[in-house]
Amino acid sequence: MEPMSPAFSTSVMLLIAAGAVALLLFLIIKVKLHAFISLVLVSVLTALAVRVPLADIPDVLLFGFGDTLASVALLVGFGVMLGRLLEVSGGAQTLADTMIARFGERRAPFALGVASLLFGFPIFFDAGLVVFLPIILTVARRFGGSLLLYALPAAGAFAAMHAIVPPHPGPVAASQFLGADVGYVLLIGIPVAVLSWYVGVYLFSRWIGARIQVPVPAILGGGETDAEAEAEPQHRGPGFGVVISLLLLPLVLISLNTVASTLVTTGVAPEDAAWASAMQLIGETPIALLITLLVAIPVLGTRDRSMADVDRLLNDALGPICAIILITGAGGMFGGVLELSGIGESLAESLDALGLPLIVAAFVIATGLRVAQGSATVALTTAAGLISPAVEATSGLSEVDLVALVVAIAAGATVLSHVNDSGFWLVSRFFGMDEKTTLKTWTVMETTLGTTAFAISVVLWYVF
Repeated sequence: MEPMSPAFSTSVMLLIAAGAVALLLFLIIKVKLHAFISLVLVSVLTALAVRVPLADIPDVLLFGFGDTLASVALLVGFGVMLGRLLEVSGGAQTLADTMIARFGERRAPFALGVASLLFGFPIFFDAGLVVFLPIILTVARRFGGSLLLYALPAAGAFAAMHAIVPPHPGPVAASQFLGADVGYVLLIGIPVAVLSWYVGVYLFSRWIGARIQVPVPAILGGGETDAEAEAEPQHRGPGFGVVISLLLLPLVLISLNTVASTLVTTGVAPEDAAWASAMQLIGETPIALLITLLVAIPVLGTRDRSMADVDRLLNDALGPICAIILITGAGGMFGGVLELSGIGESLAESLDALGLPLIVAAFVIATGLRVAQGSATVALTTAAGLISPAVEATSGLSEVDLVALVVAIAAGATVLSHVNDSGFWLVSRFFGMDEKTTLKTWTVMETTLGTTAFAISVVLWYVF
């Protein structure tokens, strides 16, 4: 669907958006109304407030809801089943034990973050988080302390790579809009993402983890009682190489899609090449996770269990995530209403008229779009499109300057993740945090991550 023309002046549209977010926070935090109900209710009220035609409201609501579920539901479903197999087979424990031996307790959060940076190169935030979830929880149980010490470095690493580094769609689209060379964006973006992660995520997680205690949730418990868990025979877990291979498998498959798409885009391979299409298919993230799950069932699941037991484990794994999927979809619904109603357009135009330096305007516009509609990728692409005319009109910009603009936009599209961002709800539900705690931890961490990246982009802009 195409965004509507704003029904009111820019100031009124922005007030409606601010009121919608305030009402949503009030319903969830103060009234204690379920997040799914609150998100749907506020989405409907916002659509009415901005004068979406009554006949169009169902389509507007389903636009964001369906679009989000289409990208999240399969990833979360396959990922949590894979995570359950890794946990019950002892695979996650094997990985945790190896990390203990090689890195020690004090370096475990750092090791989780570095591993997530590596795996986050081609894997989207959602998929990376669900694949790493059992490992994060297992390490947290083993070492003790607040879950934040282990969860934030890993989740923040996936967020940094997703926003800044190609081949993720946001930085690729921004590069195309601004005329930046994707190779330069990749070459400079990787160290920028790593440094931003270390300062904005890892150091912050050490600070906040010492102050806020978040217990390890039983999200992968599968409904087993303690007695059932104790009665279940103890089996030797799979080897470290097997676990790493399973974690690498979706990475390799997704990389095939990246390689094939690059070859087709550059003209090396024809668009109708069957082998390229096949590589792109098996490299699609849901298909890659499905293939990985099918491999994990015999490798992990049926080593010591019957297929009937594996079926029970997988079925039980889906139960706890139903609420996560619905809340995430409702968050997308709210973001979709803000996007289609013209609120995002009003915000972008008002910021564009402020006359800020180009590097600052790129960050501020992306931040406003991020706050207004939630999606980092949408904020990245929209902000890049809005400032592209100014970039074309500015002479003397070097490749480093263009990369700095891409990083600045990515930084703005990262900060202030809140209730209209599906990632906010994934983190909240996966790590067992209420909305207030998620705002105090995840939202602040995303802001420190984005702010650090923006500071680096300013250095690139003015120094290099």
